[in-house]
Parts: sequence; structure tokens; C-alpha cells
Amino acid sequence: MKEYVLEGEYIELIKLLKILRISESGGQAKMMVDDGLVKLNGRTEYRKRAKLRAGDTINIFGQTIVIK
Repeated sequence: MKEYVLEGEYIELIKLLKILRISESGGQAKMMVDDGLVKLNGRTEYRKRAKLRAGDTINIFGQTIVIK
């Protein structure tokens, strides 16, 4: 399990995927979301710019990321 500490109020989903190097580019991050590979709090998330806030949990490729 990884933790990501927010510096502001929220971070957009595709930005998080890029920052954590889960995707190599913004385009790849968008494709991951479009393909239904990302789960936000246990539900498949299709909004590329979903705002992630403290307490949210992301699951992708068997990895869990908790937003702090």
C-alpha cells in the first residue's frame, strides 16, 4: 500500500497517476481511466479529472493508494 499526502485540497486522478509514475504520460493515464482500470473507493472510476481528497483510496494493477 502506498500513501500520497495532499499539498492542497485535492488532486485530479490523472495527475496522481502521473506523479506516482503509474502511467508514463497524461495520455496513458487517460486511457487507463477510460479502460476502467482504476477504482476509487471500491468503484470503477471513469472521470479522468475526479477530485481525490484525503481519505480516498485508489486501486490499480493490484496496488492500493491511500490519499492522506
